[in-house]
Amino acid sequence: MPVPTEMFRARGADAAASPRRIAHIDVLRGMAVFGILLVNVWSFVWGFGALRYGAIAEPSWLDRGAVFAVALLAEQKFYPIFAFLFGAGFALQARSLQRRLRDQSQVHAALRHRFRWLLGCGMLHGLLLWAGDILTVYGAAGFLLLRLLDARLRLVRASLRGWGLLWLIVVAASVALSLPSGGPGADDARHEQAIAYIEDAQEDRAIYTEGTAGEVAAQRLSDYLAVTSGSLLLVPHLMVLFLLGICSVRLGWLTAPRRHALLWRRVRAIGLLAGLPLNLAWAAAAATEAANPLAAPVHGELAYALLPLSGSLLAAAYVATLLLARGSLARRASAWLAPVGRMSLSNYLMQSLLGVCLLQGTALGMHASPAGLMLVALAIMLLQSLASRWWLARHAQGPMEWLAARGRPRA
Repeated sequence: MPVPTEMFRARGADAAASPRRIAHIDVLRGMAVFGILLVNVWSFVWGFGALRYGAIAEPSWLDRGAVFAVALLAEQKFYPIFAFLFGAGFALQARSLQRRLRDQSQVHAALRHRFRWLLGCGMLHGLLLWAGDILTVYGAAGFLLLRLLDARLRLVRASLRGWGLLWLIVVAASVALSLPSGGPGADDARHEQAIAYIEDAQEDRAIYTEGTAGEVAAQRLSDYLAVTSGSLLLVPHLMVLFLLGICSVRLGWLTAPRRHALLWRRVRAIGLLAGLPLNLAWAAAAATEAANPLAAPVHGELAYALLPLSGSLLAAAYVATLLLARGSLARRASAWLAPVGRMSLSNYLMQSLLGVCLLQGTALGMHASPAGLMLVALAIMLLQSLASRWWLARHAQGPMEWLAARGRPRA
């Protein structure tokens, strides 16, 4: 799932091109980086088949708890936050560039450079490291935002309504397709399908954890093409989130959250009340399916089809909760998460490199249970938090953020 960001603060000429850093946005981005890892770590072992958490042989209660917790609290909760922040970053970056550059054509050129770089970086990332890359889709979808660069807020809102309607149609179609079919032979068909899913998951796991470099590369290519083509259905959802991020900057919801505390309290309440029950239903189904795919509940596919909506609701509650945080909680979150967020692109790509090195057979090939995968993810989080603080004490921005800024059109 997804980590584009506005260009980080740099020295000299690059500093003028970067928007002023807003601490709570960095904290949000750091939280999202770590949440994404909790979801992505499974696919380094199990690939991208229909069994999202693999087929676990004789799972312990810790293993079931790990699946339940990730499905409830993380799955499809953090890529919406990244997409929202991508839209906010676009608005902040455009505002900064408009103040610095001589004319609007240069602003468009600078932003096109950014999206081309994300597109190329995403393709290399997906082909060489991790097939679930989202930068490719972000880079491509970002070009749609350029059409709204000079638009008034009224037009942005109208575009938001249009993309929102299209997204709801996609969700409704997904829900309709997920409804269980009745009639004679329906149970047998579901049983045969579950057996096929198990076989696919075991085959993918064997390739990723025990295959040769050539076998892993071939599987990664196949998965990358499938994931990226499937991500086209994500575009309406991403555009809704991008546009919400732009509106949140223009209206001050994100840049001055204390002035809009009542709004964020309402967002938190609605997100929790509407999002938690639906996500609990999915988490229970996911834990049951991981323990025994043949006993997967019938409602599981319906709960998964609703996950883009229910996950976004809970994601909104996370954002609101963090923006409303005060005192020692806010200070601790800033100390540990803001440096990670300032280097979010570097950390996202480093997570993929560490996942390959630690979990796949072409490197260390650690054999980890679901609970073990969570320990690996937590260890990576701790390492990245410490490393980000160390790096930013010596450098103005992360290495990939610095590389992304090179070659950007200048005044």
